[in-house]
Amino acid sequence: MAVVGAGTMGVGIAHVFAAAGIPAILVDVSPERSEGALLRALELLERLHATGCLVAEARSRAERVLAAAGSIAEAVRGADLVVEAVVERLEVKRDVYGRIEQHAAADAVIATNTSSIPIARLASGLRRPERFLGVHWFVPPLLVPCVEVIAAPATEVVVVERVVDALARLGKTPVTVGDGPGFVANRIQFALFREAARIVEEGLATPAEVDEVVRSSFGFRLPFFGPFAIADLAGLDVYADIFAALERELGEGFRAPTLLTERVQNGEYGVKSGGGFHAISREQADALEERRDRAYSALLQLRAELEGG
Repeated sequence: MAVVGAGTMGVGIAHVFAAAGIPAILVDVSPERSEGALLRALELLERLHATGCLVAEARSRAERVLAAAGSIAEAVRGADLVVEAVVERLEVKRDVYGRIEQHAAADAVIATNTSSIPIARLASGLRRPERFLGVHWFVPPLLVPCVEVIAAPATEVVVVERVVDALARLGKTPVTVGDGPGFVANRIQFALFREAARIVEEGLATPAEVDEVVRSSFGFRLPFFGPFAIADLAGLDVYADIFAALERELGEGFRAPTLLTERVQNGEYGVKSGGGFHAISREQADALEERRDRAYSALLQLRAELEGG
């Protein structure tokens, strides 16, 4: 496989494949930048190993199969997967795609790691958009499980299936989502940041205080439960009441989503009624809460160890 654009994300994506023993070629804007990226990639592997984040066997595999190329043509020739990880500018990406398509094999899959630009917009300038899709990784790719997989309208189903299967075999958690600005993760993440910034601007808390509240409250749950599961456990009727109070004080931006109000009107309150966003029975919830408590206890211990407490 080849990665075009050898910044932080490009190097990290190459690490994932190389650690599994899959040859990964890095290429940047010049041969010198490509070689520099390879050196950084090798240094980071050593650091990950030294801190216990990467076993010696995986580091050795990666070091054997990581390489740098002097040009896009050299990098993509013969690659079955090409991942573009250049800057978030449409014109730059389209120029890169033109050069990739000129030299890549006819059956090579071309993927973009864009974190915000709709895949359909990027695909519109390709000669063969049916083999193109988005694969949105998260920093650092070697350690974060999730990869958002996003098809464009022209993307062939078999291409999506091939990529999802490959990511799963690499130990990742591929999630196929729809195409839209920011996809799922960044749309949620930037909504969170927008509200956090407003809280600081209004003088309710400092950035440090906001960070502490988030990481030590609902952020504590997020490694184990997503927002819909958390709502089901808390009670959707409770959520509806909270939204009503927030809307009264903060305006229409905090109006309860229709997705929530319709369930509450139908008597679907989450775990307490046996129906919500997830079908979780009371018995299942008891087991879930027991697992939650064990997980939280382990997380508390891990935090104390990492923070020297």
